[in-house]
Amino acid sequence: MEYRTLGGTGTIVSSLCLGTMTFGTESDERVSHAQLDRFVEQGGTFIDTANVYSSGASEEIIGRWLAAHPELREHLVIATKGRFSRTGVRNELGLSRLHLTRALDASLRRLQVETIDLYQAHAWDPLTPIEEALQFFDDAVRAGKIHYVGVSNFLGWQLQKAALLTKHLGLAPIVTLQPQYNLLQRNIEFELVSVCENEGIGILPWSPLGGGWLTGKYTRDSTPTGATRLGENPERGMEGYAKRNAAERTWQVIDAVRKVAEGRGVSMAQVALAWLADRPAVTSVILGARTVEQLDDNLGAAGLHLSEEETALLTDASTPIVDDYPYGVPGAAQRNRAV
Repeated sequence: MEYRTLGGTGTIVSSLCLGTMTFGTESDERVSHAQLDRFVEQGGTFIDTANVYSSGASEEIIGRWLAAHPELREHLVIATKGRFSRTGVRNELGLSRLHLTRALDASLRRLQVETIDLYQAHAWDPLTPIEEALQFFDDAVRAGKIHYVGVSNFLGWQLQKAALLTKHLGLAPIVTLQPQYNLLQRNIEFELVSVCENEGIGILPWSPLGGGWLTGKYTRDSTPTGATRLGENPERGMEGYAKRNAAERTWQVIDAVRKVAEGRGVSMAQVALAWLADRPAVTSVILGARTVEQLDDNLGAAGLHLSEEETALLTDASTPIVDDYPYGVPGAAQRNRAV
C-alpha cells in the first residue's frame, strides 16, 4: 500500500480507500466486517461512507466494527457525508445549517466516534446559500466535531466558488472533491481537475471501475444476468447496459484495458485502478466491493504503476468525445498562449 497526503493537508491516507456503499445491502454485516479486516490487514487506512448508504446501516456497521477494534481508531481516517434525505422529511435534505447539524450528530452516533475526520457535502444544494454550509463546516471544525471539510459531485464553478469563499471569509478550507471518475467517465478533466490542482484539493474518485464495466465482465450485445449490479438491474443508474453497450468508445476502452492487463499478467480491474491512482490531483481511489474476493483483487492495484506506453494507450483510447467548443481542440486553442 502507498500513502499520500489528504489534499493539501498534512494528514496521510492510503492511496486506496475502502468505500462502503455496499455495506448493509449488497454486503451483510459479517462480509462488511471481513472487508474492513482485510483492508486494514493490507495497509488501508482510509474508509469512506455516507449517512444515506443503506439508510444509515453502513455507518452503523462501521461503528460496531470500530467499537470492537478501539486500538485501530488512531490509525484510520474516517470520512462520511451529509446532504441527501434518509426518510423523506422535508428539512432532512440539503446543506442548510438545520439539516447538517442533525445529520452530523446522527453520523457521529452511528459511527460511535467523537470526531469525523473528513465530513463532506454529498452534493451542491441550489436552495441553501453556499456561505451557510461553509460557515456550518467551519463551526463544526472549531467545535471538534470534524477535522476536515470535503465536497462531492460539485461542478467546476461550484467548487471554485466554494474554495474562494473559504479564503475570503477565513473559513476551514475544502480539502477534497469526491467525483465520479474512471476510464469511461473522464469529464471532470475539463474543469474540475484544474480547480483541484490550483486550490490544492485532493480528488477521491468514486466508481473507479465504471460500475463493473472495466473489470471485463460484460460483453458486447449480451445483456448481463446473474448476481452482478447490472445483472440484477441492467438499466441501473448512469452505468446502465444499453447506453454504454451502444457506444463504440466503451468497447474501445475495454479492449485497451484488456490488452494492458494481459501484457502485465494482472486483472483488468487492477489496470483501471492503477491508471486512475496516478492521475493528476488524485489522493485516494475509492473501492467498492460486494465480497472479500472482489476487494482482494482490487487491493492488488496497490503499488501498481503503469509504464508511459501503457498509460498512453489507455488515455488515448478513453479520450472523451466532445464538440469543438468549448472543450474541443479549437476551443482549447483560444485559451492557450504561446510563450
